[in-house]
Amino acid sequence: MSNGTPGLARHYLRYSTANLLVMMAGLVSFPLLTRLLDNTQYGILGYYETWVLMAVAVAKLGAQHSIQRFYPHGGDEERMRSFATNLFYLPMIGSLALWAFVGAVVIVHGYVTGDGHSAVFWMALVMTPMLVYSSLVETVLRVTEQSRTVMLTRVAWRWLQLALMLGAVLAVQHTAAAAYGGKLLAVVVGMAFYFGWARRNLHFARSRMDAAELRQSFAYGMPLVATEILAVALVSVDRIMLKNLSGDFAVVGIYSVGAALAMQVHMFMNLTVFESFTPAANRVFTTDGAAAVRALKRTMLMPMTYAAIGVAILLWTLGTDLIIALSGAGKAQAGPVFELMGAMNAILPVMLVCGFGLVLERRTKTVLALMCLAVAVNAALNWFWIPAYGVMGAAYATLVSSAVSSLAACVMVDRSLRQFPDAKTLTTVVFAAIAALLGEWVTVQLSLRPGWQRMLVGGMLIGMPYLLVLLALDGRLRAMLYPKLRAVERRIGEGAVG
Repeated sequence: MSNGTPGLARHYLRYSTANLLVMMAGLVSFPLLTRLLDNTQYGILGYYETWVLMAVAVAKLGAQHSIQRFYPHGGDEERMRSFATNLFYLPMIGSLALWAFVGAVVIVHGYVTGDGHSAVFWMALVMTPMLVYSSLVETVLRVTEQSRTVMLTRVAWRWLQLALMLGAVLAVQHTAAAAYGGKLLAVVVGMAFYFGWARRNLHFARSRMDAAELRQSFAYGMPLVATEILAVALVSVDRIMLKNLSGDFAVVGIYSVGAALAMQVHMFMNLTVFESFTPAANRVFTTDGAAAVRALKRTMLMPMTYAAIGVAILLWTLGTDLIIALSGAGKAQAGPVFELMGAMNAILPVMLVCGFGLVLERRTKTVLALMCLAVAVNAALNWFWIPAYGVMGAAYATLVSSAVSSLAACVMVDRSLRQFPDAKTLTTVVFAAIAALLGEWVTVQLSLRPGWQRMLVGGMLIGMPYLLVLLALDGRLRAMLYPKLRAVERRIGEGAVG
C-alpha cells in the first residue's frame, strides 16, 4: 500500500494540473470567441458541438469502458496482441463502419431530397471518427498509468485547438465555420500523434481475433454506453430543443454563452472533487466498509459545503457582471443563465457526495435509471417552459432535472452509505449566507458600474463577510486552515532568508 500511494498521488496531481490548464484555455477562449462571434454564430458552434459529443459517445461502442475493465495487466506479448486486436482495433473498425453507413445515408438523403448541409456539419462528420480514435488511445494511456503523457497531450491539444480556432476566426472570418475549421485542424494534429503512439504500442494480429472476447467487451460496455449517451443528452437537450422550439440560433447562442461558462464551474467544482474522491471511496469501501465511507464523506462535506455555498452566492449575485467583464455588454442576456447554472454546478457536488454509493453497491442499472429520469424530466420541462420563459426555461429545466436525480440518488442509496452535512455545518453556513446577502445589499446601494467594477468591489463585500462568519463560528475550519497558513508563512520566510 505504501509503495503504491506515492504513484497514485502523482497521478492525481498530474490529472488535476491538466484539468486546471484545460480550464484556463476555456477561460481564455470564452471571452474571445463570444466577442468575435455574434449570438447566431456562437449558437451554431454550440449546436453542432452538441451533436459531435453525442456521435462520439455512440461511435465508441463502449470500447473505452471495456479497455479499462479488461486490460491485461502483466500480460505477455501474445495476450497484449489479443487485447489490442479484440478490444481496440476491432471496435474501432466497427465504429468506422457505423460512421461510413451514417455518412452514406446522409449523402444519399441529400441527393434525393436536394437538402444540403452547412460546412460546419461536414467538418463535424469528418471529425467524429478521429475523436473516437483519439479517445480510445487516451483510454489505453490512462489505464497503463502514463499520466504524464496524458497530461501533456491533453493540455497541448487543448491549447493548440484554442490557437487554431482563434487564428482561423481572426484571419479568415468571424463565423462558426472558420472556428470549426481551426478545431478540425487541431484534431488532425492530435490524432496523428495518437496514431504514431498506437502504431508503436498496439499491434493487430488476425490470428488473435476472438469472437468470445469481442462479445464480452460489447456485453460489458454497451450498457455503459447508454448511460454515457444519456449524460451527454442531459447537457445537450436544452440547445437542441431551444433550436427546434424557437427556430433561432441566436437564442441557442445566448444559452450557450451562459452554459459554457457554467461548465467551467462544473470542471472546477465537480470533476476535480470526484477525480480524488471516487478512487478513495472505492478503496475505503473495499477495505473498511460503509462506515468508513461515511466517515470520509463527513470529513469532506464540511469544507465542501462552505466552499460550494460561497461560490454559489457569488455566482448568483455577480454572474452577469462576470459575463459582461469577459464577453462585453452585448452578451449580458446570457448573465441570468450563467447565474442560475453556475450556482447549480457549485452546489451539485455536495448533493452528489451525500448520495454517492450506488456504484459501490454495483447498482449500475439504478444509475442508468436515474440518468433516464433526469433526461426525461429535462425534456418534458423544456417542452413547456421554453415557450413560456424563453432561454431561461431551459435553464430552469436543467436545474430541476439535476436536483431531482441527485435527490433520488440520496433516497435510493443504502442508508449505511448516505451522509449529509452535520447540523453545525448547516447552521454556520446559514449565518454566513445571511452576512453575504447583506454584503450584496450594500453592493446594490453603491450603484457600481456593471462589469469589472461591480464584480471586484461586490466580490469583496459579499465574500469577506461570508468567510469571516465561517471562521468565527466554526473552530474546525480554523483548525484546518491555520496550520496551512503558518506553513506557507514559514516557507516564505525561509525563502526570504535564503
